[in-house]
Amino acid sequence: MISMSRHLTILESVDSTNNYAMARVRTGLAKHGDAFFAMTQLNGKGQRGKHWLTEPGTNIIITLVLRPNGLKLQQQFRLNLAVALAIHDFFALYAGEETSIKWPNDIYWRDRKAGGILIENIIGMDRGAETRQGTPEGENHEPLTDGWQWSVVGTGININQTVFPEQIRNAVSLKQITGKDWDIIELAELLCGYVLERYNQMVAGKDLLPQYNLHLYKKDQVVVFKKDNLVFEGIVKEVNALGQLLVLTTLEEHFNFGEIEWVV
Repeated sequence: MISMSRHLTILESVDSTNNYAMARVRTGLAKHGDAFFAMTQLNGKGQRGKHWLTEPGTNIIITLVLRPNGLKLQQQFRLNLAVALAIHDFFALYAGEETSIKWPNDIYWRDRKAGGILIENIIGMDRGAETRQGTPEGENHEPLTDGWQWSVVGTGININQTVFPEQIRNAVSLKQITGKDWDIIELAELLCGYVLERYNQMVAGKDLLPQYNLHLYKKDQVVVFKKDNLVFEGIVKEVNALGQLLVLTTLEEHFNFGEIEWVV
């Protein structure tokens, strides 16, 4: 650990910011809104067991700790909506309107991946641990339901990296888009503000789904998908409140996360 800024803890090196944040939560050493930023991440996590590869000291590698205030387990996609929109808003501020959200939670610029999101939840933590963590000062939290106690929200966003491993064929960074070098700590602090703003909108009951669909990658376009050994075409229509992707083939089909793959 080399410094602390507001609620942002800057780590020189860590295996995974999500693992670090999860350990802090489980030992009662984290509170809502805390964020952990890594200059170097040795074993970053991606979706579905994949690794997130990143060049040290050039990108945003960060995890925020959030309490799913009043949400039930079946409402988990509402948190995904808030986080994805926050990161979209942040990146689009610099990269422009060609920024989009690739379902379920990647950030794209044109047809290239700029960032990814991994949300992990703590379910049914013991009441003693919850008491030790307490409630953030000045916040009026409703009782948590269904045993969903905490979420750790990890994201990696390509900022200053310009050379990527061969296996990452479609990556793009903010520097490649803008031609500028960026202060990654300053941007990380700004990103935290965007996430907390969208989180507060979610808690207040704002319906974020229309905005998510407004920025949906390939919306109303024909896309090739793969399901098991079947490759098929369909028109991307929207995402519903359950987090399912609606694709128009010969009929309307709804797909859950992990059920299909994009072929792009």
